Amino acid sequence: MNSWGSDIDCGNNEQARALASLILTDDNQQRKELRCNRLLSQIAVEKAQLMAQSELVMHNLGGSPNNRLREAGYKLPSYYGASFSNQVEAIAGGYTDAESVWRAFKRSNDHRQHLLGELPFYLEQDELGVAFLKDRETAYVEYWVVYLTKGYSPDQTVVFTAEQIPNKSELILQPYDNHQEQ
Repeated sequence: MNSWGSDIDCGNNEQARALASLILTDDNQQRKELRCNRLLSQIAVEKAQLMAQSELVMHNLGGSPNNRLREAGYKLPSYYGASFSNQVEAIAGGYTDAESVWRAFKRSNDHRQHLLGELPFYLEQDELGVAFLKDRETAYVEYWVVYLTKGYSPDQTVVFTAEQIPNKSELILQPYDNHQEQ
């Protein structure tokens, strides 16, 4: 069962909420439960603002995605990496609407696996937050940030070896229309 929560819980505006809806309702979504999380959406907005200010679309901008969540007060499972680790973030720049960025994410094997829960590690992730920012004075104009991760529970146990934990930290794609997504 997928849960929306309030509007702001899933995204900071209509476009962000549209992307969240596409992720939540995709026919290929493997997760049985996925909840919107307001803190993740707020952190996503901050990351989108940083990318726009820097005119870069980059995972490790301002630190690793995993550390960004921890520093903002989101409690990740202990077995998630720290420095230069990314098991939680999907970003893109230059896509004008939720449908086009969703198609691009699904074309990318690593992003599709993450956002649709196609690997056992990602399948356990159950909390989502999305941001969309548009700034015509910047290189990419549109900036998208998706955080999708496992909510903390005090009784969690490590069920993955280091080899089973994917890391998208260095993934950079060049989509067909010369915009960048990661």
